[in-house]
Amino acid sequence: MNFKKSIFFSLVAVLMLAAFMYPQLSDEQKEAVLLQTLVKGMERYHYSPQDIDDNFSEKIYDLYLDGIDGGKRFLTAKEVAQLEKYRHDIDDQINDSKFTFFNLTQELMDKALVRAQGYYKDILATPFDFSTGESVELDGEKRAYASDEKELWQYWQKYLKYETLDRYAEAIDKREKGEEDFAGKTNEELEAKARADVMTMFDRWFDRLIKLDREDRMSQYLNAFTSVFDPHTSYYKPIDKENFDIRFSGKLEGIGARLLTEGDYTKVTEIVVGGPAWKGKELEANDIITKVAQEGEAPVDIKGMVIDDVVSQIRGSKDTKVILTVKKVDGSEKEITITRDIVILDESFAKSLIIDGQAPGEKIGYISLPSFYADFQDRDGRHCADDVEKELSKLKNAGVDGIILDLRNNGGGSLRDVVKMSGFFIERGPIVQVKSRDYEPEVLMDVDPQVQYDGPLVVMVNNFSASASEILAAALQDYGRAVIVGSNSTFGKGTVQRFIDLDRTLRGFENVKPLGQVKLTTQKFYRIDGGSTQLRGVTPDIILPDSYAYIETGEKEEEYAMPWTEIAAVDYEQKVLSMSHLEQIEARSKARVAKNEVFGKIQANAARLQKLRDLTDYPLNLQDYQSLEAARTADADRFKNLFDEVIIPSARNLEVDLPTFAADESKKARNEDFLKGVSKDLYIYEVLSIMHDIIELERIAIED
Repeated sequence: MNFKKSIFFSLVAVLMLAAFMYPQLSDEQKEAVLLQTLVKGMERYHYSPQDIDDNFSEKIYDLYLDGIDGGKRFLTAKEVAQLEKYRHDIDDQINDSKFTFFNLTQELMDKALVRAQGYYKDILATPFDFSTGESVELDGEKRAYASDEKELWQYWQKYLKYETLDRYAEAIDKREKGEEDFAGKTNEELEAKARADVMTMFDRWFDRLIKLDREDRMSQYLNAFTSVFDPHTSYYKPIDKENFDIRFSGKLEGIGARLLTEGDYTKVTEIVVGGPAWKGKELEANDIITKVAQEGEAPVDIKGMVIDDVVSQIRGSKDTKVILTVKKVDGSEKEITITRDIVILDESFAKSLIIDGQAPGEKIGYISLPSFYADFQDRDGRHCADDVEKELSKLKNAGVDGIILDLRNNGGGSLRDVVKMSGFFIERGPIVQVKSRDYEPEVLMDVDPQVQYDGPLVVMVNNFSASASEILAAALQDYGRAVIVGSNSTFGKGTVQRFIDLDRTLRGFENVKPLGQVKLTTQKFYRIDGGSTQLRGVTPDIILPDSYAYIETGEKEEEYAMPWTEIAAVDYEQKVLSMSHLEQIEARSKARVAKNEVFGKIQANAARLQKLRDLTDYPLNLQDYQSLEAARTADADRFKNLFDEVIIPSARNLEVDLPTFAADESKKARNEDFLKGVSKDLYIYEVLSIMHDIIELERIAIED
């Protein structure tokens, strides 16, 4: 059934009248107002509004079912069959402001949670036999729902056996290594302790699951609705929006990592530059945190823990320590101790160095830009474009022969600043096209004829360079002004979002507020050549080996990501410096990479990670499990310490910056850490050779 605007607005009118006439509304009446206000907001503001029809209903059904039981641990096939009849009916329920499907999921999940709670308490009361030849598939996508309760119990028996075996095998290993807490313990004692630990973990998990209120579950349902539009459109209930805003406060206290919930697990999405985790160089994006311990205390298993509770475990006062147990992308497990601190935000600011080039007397400027930051609240606040302009000026005064702009892991930011910054390298002209839903594309221009830097330029990117980073890389690539170097593609986020306060879209009716906010996609970016950065990202001119080369990452991996599209190109040209000879430059780089032993190991590691990513079926026999873990550990050890060698000893600060570090011990320490990282960076080392090739080939062309 297609969504009809006339029906929608009449429904809203009825709901508004109900809210006015009956101050004490039921939960469902309030939820109906929230739902219709949300639908109205999506229809009015989203870049690509959707018909609320049977196809839309299918998508919500699949997303929501995956959200509440993606691991297929709670519902049986018979129970899912009860929900299946609503697969094409959710659109009608949205139009009629009904919650029949949602209410049934809550009823079934409440019963399923009580049932599963009985399963794990019963199963964990008896020792496991780890001599059998069983195995367990942990990926819900590779399993069907259990046909009945008996089959579901059998899965839980295997699932709990795996969780216990994982801890039991680890305990045996620690006993063999002579660790004090495990020395002298019998196998029976270690197995009993492992089961007890699993019991504690599941007690905590189920305690949180059972305590989830209707508002939490409704938020999850509404996010299944918004996610059908695109992966960056989300509903935030009031408390969630407050937590989101914490990210933009002027100071962070903790470890300096951003997290999200992925199924039952907590995943690291970003390491905050300059924070304690960043300094430690052990915690990485895509790590899964499984346990959290305070110094001197037993670790807490956080599997299934809601994100707010995880954050409260990890945050803490300055100078205290937290120990994280993490599972790496390759499947290995590691304990990481991090001393909490105030995250100094100046580490996110642009900074530059001088590095000796690959020829005698050659000097290369290096600018690191971790984000496209901008302080719009303070008239005197810092903007990345202004800061980069200052760094360019300092490097030019130092007489550099070329400049490297490093945008790796830069997730984007200020559109105004990226347009201004791109203009530093050309005379004037278009930088990016921005298109709203019902309007012609707007061409954002560099209107300043000044060229802040007219020499050889290399821009470094990787899979996590997104949004504004992609705009700059794409513009300079289209102009032929810079050589783009990096992994096989940038992230591919070519959309812009804004927050809509739902309370502002609904006048009066204070008895149903606060409704929360929706973050939705309102525009798309397009390159000046007409192609979108959405989904495809920017393909570098020169691609270097990367450990994630064979693992699909970025926007294209998101469910219901907006498609790549194309609009008309705009006229553009520049006469500053054209990065010609790309074929020769690329050929030289490929030849060097092929001979480099470390790059060879990176390529081999990428293949290993791809293979491990697919391993989701685990043996439940102790010896088989130990053999698997030993093989994985030995394999991982081959790729340890790939970036420990100092290969760029010449990396140094500009003379003009030295007084800043001399006057501030904390800045001095952070700067030393920055220099150390650059000195061991194999990718910068290769880019120095690429820069030398650019300089040499341009000089030869001029002489000819």
